[in-house]
Amino acid sequence: MKQNSLIKFFYFFFSLGLFFLQGQVTFDAKVSKKRLGLNERLRIDFEMNKNGDDFNPPSFTDFQIVSGPQQSVSRSWVNGVQSFSKTYTYFLIPKIKGKITITQAEVLINGEVYKTSPIEIEVTSAVEKPNDPNNIDNIIDGNIHLVAEISKTKPYLNEGITVIYKLYFRNPISISDVQELESPSYGDFWSHLIKIGRAEINMRGSFKGEPYNEVIWRKAILYPQKTGNLNLEPLTLSLSLNVPSNRKDLFGRRILTQAQKTITTGINTIRVKELPLINKPDKFSGAVGQFDFDVILDKDALKATESFQAKIKVKGNGNLKLFNLPSINVPNTLEVYEPEHNENVKITVSGMQGSIEDNYTIVPQYQGKYPIPPLQFSYFDPKTASYQTLRSQDLIVDVFDGPKAGILKVNPIVSESKQNIETNENAFKFIKLNTKLEAVNQKIFWLSNRFWILLFTPIFILIIAYLLKLFIFENTEDISTTKQRKAQQLARKYLSSAKKVFDDQPLFYEALERALHNYLKAKLKIETTELSKLKIESLLLERKVKKHTALDYVKVIENCELARYAPVSSVNISGDFEKASKLITTIDRQL
Repeated sequence: MKQNSLIKFFYFFFSLGLFFLQGQVTFDAKVSKKRLGLNERLRIDFEMNKNGDDFNPPSFTDFQIVSGPQQSVSRSWVNGVQSFSKTYTYFLIPKIKGKITITQAEVLINGEVYKTSPIEIEVTSAVEKPNDPNNIDNIIDGNIHLVAEISKTKPYLNEGITVIYKLYFRNPISISDVQELESPSYGDFWSHLIKIGRAEINMRGSFKGEPYNEVIWRKAILYPQKTGNLNLEPLTLSLSLNVPSNRKDLFGRRILTQAQKTITTGINTIRVKELPLINKPDKFSGAVGQFDFDVILDKDALKATESFQAKIKVKGNGNLKLFNLPSINVPNTLEVYEPEHNENVKITVSGMQGSIEDNYTIVPQYQGKYPIPPLQFSYFDPKTASYQTLRSQDLIVDVFDGPKAGILKVNPIVSESKQNIETNENAFKFIKLNTKLEAVNQKIFWLSNRFWILLFTPIFILIIAYLLKLFIFENTEDISTTKQRKAQQLARKYLSSAKKVFDDQPLFYEALERALHNYLKAKLKIETTELSKLKIESLLLERKVKKHTALDYVKVIENCELARYAPVSSVNISGDFEKASKLITTIDRQL
């Protein structure tokens, strides 16, 4: 009897517990994974055990919604116990890398508002092969590819390589939209992007021996500035695709469905080799490629005090923008001015091609025949893996019809205290040989009409000029002066950090480049972090900045990138600082 009472007692409390459990409302958010790549998809389910209304999902600001919400309802009876489940499902693709928080969702159940807990998701760089059970159909994975074709994966230091990014796809897939999610920055390379214009589809492309449609997305020329294993950051694209489904229309044609796909090239490694130390010339300046070298004079005979040009020229294929030309060496009696550097370089998929030259202006002061010593230019040829040294020819400049270089002859017959000094024919030209006589009886100028006219005319002109300045030009000058002063203050503000590190070449050019970018951010109200130099030039031209000013601005940024790796003797820190200051002042007046 007591045993039956005990069983009934436990059964009563067990039924009471089930009643309370059934009456408790739950509303949870569940994700398929908490760590995923930029090109992977995330599934999130919002599940409740009671039927609710007014479901409000999170904003999903940092995600792209691929599909959803998909609603499902489940009811079941087990051993007389009813269970209910209602789920809202979303499929998402992340837009950015880093830690992203999915905020709370809300739902109204039995007149009360229930919320889910926030969920933190970690998004990493794009992975080569996304392992996502909720990814798009295999038909897409097998028919679309993004690759980076690298011309040479084991170059020498400063040897140019070409990277071409190609998108391959084939039937039955078609692409309706493409967005670039992640762009490589080429941090350890000197880089140049080749303009390709509007992307065009090559219907006769080939990928791994099979026919594909081919689209060239980007072309980049790279010159490695470090040795060792250098990583090329991935290029990641987000694609909107049209894919045939299993459904058909009234005419028997398959209905197309929209799908999203994020693809990446993955990380590529470039193994950069050191230049050999064996047989390396003493005056090697870092030239890598195939070059010709010459020294050219525009005159080989001239008069004293006239000038002639000496041109040091290198032409060929290689890193033309990344090395210094040898300096000319002439006798001390020739006056040499700073050279004018000219570049005629074209950058194609084969790398830099063209010529660079230094033009020296030289002025002889005295007569004589002056030899121009030959110069040597050394470069490394990656095709033969050897150093080559080129030598210019011997040159002579004949200077005539001018003073001699202080020749002093001593007559041995006369005493030592007397000397014969040679003079040139122009020594006494200051003595006037022709007279100019004037009449004795001339009109007196003092207090004449001419005197009074000449006296009061300047005073009258000064009064008129003062009035014009006071009433006409003053406002214009005030506005112009104010704008000029503000522009100069703005230039000093942005360049102050660069001026503090004048003695440190890498830090100076890094600060100078950052100041130029910060000026554009503040003035044009844009972000320049991911803008190319071509885009900066285009933005300046759109804001009515003169073309030569925009080109000079971009040139200074390129010089900053180059000067970080250039020898100390090849840069002019003071000149680059002044040029940047003048450009900021000029652009500020033009905007």
